[in-house]
Amino acid sequence: MARKALKLASWTSVALAASGVYLYSNNYLDPNDFGAVRVGRAVATTAVISYDYLTSLRSVPYGSEEYLQRRSQVHLRSARRLFELCCANRGTFIKVGQHLGALDYLLPEEYTSTLKVLHSQAPQSSMQEVRQVIREDLGKEIHDLFLSFDDTPLGAASLAQVHKAVLHDGRTVAVKVQHPKVQAQSSKDILLMEVLVLAVKQLFPDFEFMWLVDEAKKNLPLELDFLNEGRNAEKVAHMLRHFDFLKVPQIHWELSTKRVLLMEFVEGGQVNDRAYMEKNQIDVNEISCQLGKMYSEMIFVNGFVHCDPHPGNVLVRKRPDTGKAEIVLLDHGLYQVLSEEFRLDYCHLWQSLIWTDMDGLKQYSQRLGAADLYPLFACMLTARSWDSVKQGIGQAPVSATEDSEIRNNAACYLPEISQLLNHVPRQMLLILKTNDLLRSIETTLGTRSSASSFLNMSRCCIRALAEHKKRDAGSFFRRTQISFSEAFSLWQINLHELLLRVRALRLACWVSALLGWLTRAPHRM
Repeated sequence: MARKALKLASWTSVALAASGVYLYSNNYLDPNDFGAVRVGRAVATTAVISYDYLTSLRSVPYGSEEYLQRRSQVHLRSARRLFELCCANRGTFIKVGQHLGALDYLLPEEYTSTLKVLHSQAPQSSMQEVRQVIREDLGKEIHDLFLSFDDTPLGAASLAQVHKAVLHDGRTVAVKVQHPKVQAQSSKDILLMEVLVLAVKQLFPDFEFMWLVDEAKKNLPLELDFLNEGRNAEKVAHMLRHFDFLKVPQIHWELSTKRVLLMEFVEGGQVNDRAYMEKNQIDVNEISCQLGKMYSEMIFVNGFVHCDPHPGNVLVRKRPDTGKAEIVLLDHGLYQVLSEEFRLDYCHLWQSLIWTDMDGLKQYSQRLGAADLYPLFACMLTARSWDSVKQGIGQAPVSATEDSEIRNNAACYLPEISQLLNHVPRQMLLILKTNDLLRSIETTLGTRSSASSFLNMSRCCIRALAEHKKRDAGSFFRRTQISFSEAFSLWQINLHELLLRVRALRLACWVSALLGWLTRAPHRM
């Protein structure tokens, strides 16, 4: 124990020294922005959390009831400390905290439920700072560019905030303005996180979280470039133009820069707001089905995936012109581009999961880096128990007991999960986060694990795999053969879906008849 405490103190000193040298060499010593206060806060929080885990669980038999209770208490204390650190250091820390909070079925519930709050508690820049960013990037004052500009932001996130404004030609727009200090702080924040993660790994070798730092290194520069976000928005709008239920706000390029993004203003309710949908007569099941179609198309067919579908970024509304329900997709800063090899392996894997092909499940899980942990990998992907995976994930909806079991297992298998996340392709990490965010929306709407969602996924997998085979086919006859096979497979899925609907309709008729009989029965007695 003394050796571990000494090691903790040594790594704490190394972290402080390395961060101090780096900051000094970069002439960035403002304690209000980063400096000693900011670094010291992060190092102290990491040290306290590590010490809590080292001392609180050492005298309790592993796996006992007392051990599980103490571990849950330590998880909760540590999650709260991490939450306070994110709120205090803001910027990149909030972004990483939000990422962790989205991993509902991969991290202990104490962490995800605590850090999830960060989505609604991001800091706001003052109007003075907003004016400064707009002046520096667009070269004009707000009153020169806009007829009106709301001082109170519509929403604030970890990297930016959005204001409603009206242009001089009368068009209403949303103005996304980056927090002024985020750009300068982000690289230093990531360096600090890297040092701290390495220190924690020395104390707890089983916990490998370097994947989190690697993801932040890769994605933050892209998210901080609003011109990249605008290009992503236009690309996905074009890619999914055949979906008439999808709305992506148009970009106003003439007033957009790396730190300011002007887009069409679109109103709507959050996708998890059932009360809003009922009030506006929007079919919850239809929205859930459309959301699943949209993401299946992105992942399996196009390999270009919007990876931040939390409820604030996915709105629903009735179209003003037709009155039809519409999904509005916002915040296009974070996308994952899937390689063709990864995308096709992932298609095969989901086909194996949907149709209970256990040999295919093992083969394609291992191709994606899961090795002997492929049962755990399947449970992480589906958020279902291994028994449900073996029986068929489309056979029965997830029960409350099974959901609780999966969440508890996230705490029990945390070392294995962290090891797995460190070995799968980096493309998988954002896909897992996206899966959990979508699953959370479905759970709130009460539409999770419906058979139709799996069938829509299977359709996209069949199309994607057939398209790949046709590109590699050497003759017209072979391409025709593949097309017929694709059409037949899609027909089988349509028939299966029809049978499910007939069965559900028949069951509904039986239930209705039974209820009618029960209500009439007392009158006969």
